Amino acid sequence: MSSDHARLLGLTAAAHTPFAADGSLDLAVVERQAEHLARSGVAAVFVGGTTGESHSLTADERLRLARRWVDATRAGGPRVVVHVGANCLDDSRALAGDAEQAGASAISALAPSYFKPRSLEALVAWCEAIAAAAPALPFYFYDIPALTGVHLGMPEFLDAARSRIPNLAGIKFTNSDLMAYQLCLRADDAKWDVPFGCDEYLLAALALGARGAVGSSYNFAAPIYLRLIEAFERGDLEQARVEQFRSVRLIRLLASFGYMAAAKAVMRRIGLDVGPPRPPHDRLTAEQESRLFAELDRLEPEARPTATLN
Repeated sequence: MSSDHARLLGLTAAAHTPFAADGSLDLAVVERQAEHLARSGVAAVFVGGTTGESHSLTADERLRLARRWVDATRAGGPRVVVHVGANCLDDSRALAGDAEQAGASAISALAPSYFKPRSLEALVAWCEAIAAAAPALPFYFYDIPALTGVHLGMPEFLDAARSRIPNLAGIKFTNSDLMAYQLCLRADDAKWDVPFGCDEYLLAALALGARGAVGSSYNFAAPIYLRLIEAFERGDLEQARVEQFRSVRLIRLLASFGYMAAAKAVMRRIGLDVGPPRPPHDRLTAEQESRLFAELDRLEPEARPTATLN
């Protein structure tokens, strides 16, 4: 199914799910998130994934979240990719079917992570069932073995899945195995779309042929990566390395405070309050947040999170 016009080119932001202070879903924020991302130069949004805390949402909350994003972007703005992966296959199929009915651009699903598929056959069969529930939408397998614990070869997945999943578009590759990444990029005469999912390694992926990327820090630091891509494309590797290291410093700082809570605090600081994370993620204390913001202010201006809304 993959073709140039359907590929996830440029930046796809893995959006935060907005919560109120009490942890309830706050969908009224979605329109402002969409406006902010459009102004940031982001081409697409990945809804309800890892950054969206999907496994901390009920199935009904995920349905409502996906519909709100599609509605918020219907008149223009980022394309919407809905993550539908779950530990329950029927939940995944319901989410996939609803995403198609709502008008999403594509769907994606990670592997179940409690009872894990132990073979490629089991994984392909799982994905086949999900993709069949939304046959008109491109389907991306979401490979993130560090969180799912499912360590199966992605080049082999493409080889096994290509005849089984008619709407297979490619893989959201959140995996540092750059040898496997090259094999996926070149499989079947470069047929598959393989957006890269590790923000802090983006330059390496571009050097190997990446044309798109999906990441959480694109929510608040898209200019860093847009400058990185521009520098790479004009052959200025030194400037591209500078931009990548800005990304590394920012991500390392956020991770030192607990990445999810710190990233959500950053969103509030740039004028877009997406609330706190849900348990089991910890919230930042007032003292931690104060230290985080002080450390952010010590970064060079080009490395700091960027506000786009008044």
